[in-house]
Amino acid sequence: MNPAPTLDLIWWITAIELPALAGLFWLVQQTRKDNEQALDPLRRGLETTSAQLREALAAYKLEVAKNYASIADVKALEDRLTSHLLRIETKLDGRLADGGVR
Repeated sequence: MNPAPTLDLIWWITAIELPALAGLFWLVQQTRKDNEQALDPLRRGLETTSAQLREALAAYKLEVAKNYASIADVKALEDRLTSHLLRIETKLDGRLADGGVR
């Protein structure tokens, strides 16, 4: 059936395959290390840019909160204006009913 491994097969594995696999392993590790070193400056730049953007967004949110009215404030102002306009309309209707504006 299957003959026992011969000396040629064992020699081939130890002399050719193992050094080739070790070389491939070393090549993969070296490539990984080189890639990590190349990505470090990009990662630092991205973190710096991200921090600056977060700070700018926080400053913008603060400016908006200081300078723009909230929806509740606008709604309260609208209600006050509406009530004043309704009172003016009522007064005008009363004068027209009394015989006109003098």
